[in-house]
Amino acid sequence: MNVPQHVAIIMDGNGRWAERRGQTRTSGHRKGVEAVREAVRSAGEFGVKYLTLFAFSSENWHRPQAEVNDLMGLLKFFIRRDLAELHREKVRVRVIGERMSLKPDILALLTEAEELTKENSALELIIAFNYGGRDDIVRATRLIATRAANGDLDPASICEKTLSAALDTGDIPDPDLLIRTSGEQRISNFLLWQAAYAELVFLPCLWPDFDRSAFEGALQVYQNRTRRFGNIAEPDLALGS
Repeated sequence: MNVPQHVAIIMDGNGRWAERRGQTRTSGHRKGVEAVREAVRSAGEFGVKYLTLFAFSSENWHRPQAEVNDLMGLLKFFIRRDLAELHREKVRVRVIGERMSLKPDILALLTEAEELTKENSALELIIAFNYGGRDDIVRATRLIATRAANGDLDPASICEKTLSAALDTGDIPDPDLLIRTSGEQRISNFLLWQAAYAELVFLPCLWPDFDRSAFEGALQVYQNRTRRFGNIAEPDLALGS
């Protein structure tokens, strides 16, 4: 199988999964944590090197406070329960997103996960937390503008590589495959710059039902795609197109 180096996933559908079963949204989020574990295991088994999960967007703060509190609690639960196992499996945990506004306890937990696993190399698990693609670009632009204003960067030399390097994912390859569950067909402000040439796969299953089989199915769809990056595919060239 032609396995993508970097897979990014928009984990959508926890609430709907719970509602269809007459359960609370919190129960859907808890079930979604199990799907996260399954996705991490599957990524390692399939040979994916980078797995980015859209855990909490910068827009999610507008949800009801009780639900936000539940999500924060689940994040703490996941890291405290799973961090040791991730470390044993040589998974490196990295976090992207705006950090200045995070509460100290959340920030400390995320930092701890990064520090403990920073030497690991089997799989990089990138957690997009308090993340928004537009915000990522804005913060990168501010950084570049500051460097230029300080005389550390010639504005005439700014190019795509300059901006890419200033993003939260500056040293991470762009995603080859972006998966979204729940049947919705949009990327919802996720990795806007980085996903410019990613293959998009939209799955009908809700996130809590995402398992190894669903992951493998998405990889098979990817395998059947022809990635051109704006060029003409080789078979077309052979026909003289």
